[in-house]
Amino acid sequence: MYAITGITGQVGTALADALFAAGKPFRAVVRDAAKGKAFADRGAEVAIAEIDDTPALARAFEGAEAVFILLPPVFDPSPGYPESNRSIASIRDGLLAARPDRVVVLSTVGAHATEENLLSQLGRMEDVLGKLPMPVTFLRAGWFFENAQWDVASARDTGVIDSYLYPLDRKLPMVATKDIGELAARLLGETTTCVRVVELEGPQRTSPNDIAAAFAKALGRDVTARVTPRAGWEAGFIAQGMTNPTPRMRMLDGFNEGWIDFEGSSLKGPTGVDEVIAGLVSRGS
Repeated sequence: MYAITGITGQVGTALADALFAAGKPFRAVVRDAAKGKAFADRGAEVAIAEIDDTPALARAFEGAEAVFILLPPVFDPSPGYPESNRSIASIRDGLLAARPDRVVVLSTVGAHATEENLLSQLGRMEDVLGKLPMPVTFLRAGWFFENAQWDVASARDTGVIDSYLYPLDRKLPMVATKDIGELAARLLGETTTCVRVVELEGPQRTSPNDIAAAFAKALGRDVTARVTPRAGWEAGFIAQGMTNPTPRMRMLDGFNEGWIDFEGSSLKGPTGVDEVIAGLVSRGS
């Protein structure tokens, strides 16, 4: 039996679907019972635990052969990342108490980057959980294709999508959350004896122009990408309610300047940008 955190998000849901399809029993670790009902109705166990409640987390992990960890994202962290540091410590201590046979952790492309940025939170998690006494696999995934869900209305209504990623023809490592979940399901079943990193992206690298072209195909209209100038990022993010936009800005710089990328050879998932964008458009995201 596996224990799965972060199961209500896109990756977690894809992982759950893959485990159900494979007939693998698992326990959904959720913050309240209502969030776990859909999984319980399909036959999964449910455990209630906040990620920062270490005793509850340890109970949720107890008896699990393998545990999947997804660090709750903090997009506007306080300086020094105290929010994620607290969660990482709780996860570590919960795993130490429960002692599963192995752990699979969702990480990110660029987790190894030395430049401080928003993704450094996941690099810190790798540092901490990599010292656990059981085998740990870090699944470093590319930029999610599904981030384009925020562009559906603009593409449909105006034929323009704004991009913080540039140049617009720069191809970056991106991936479908479905492929991440399916690979995570396989990794949970693999017996290992060490700490390892597995990196995953889509079948080919993708640029903002490629995303615009995928929208054009799905919508049957012209769609173009437009750069959001960096000079306006800080004011724009603060206007959106952020208090500490620098880590997010530096993350975007890392993609644009090329220092956020995979460390080694990556696996290639089968799902391309056209399929993901078509799905987002059909759902009206």
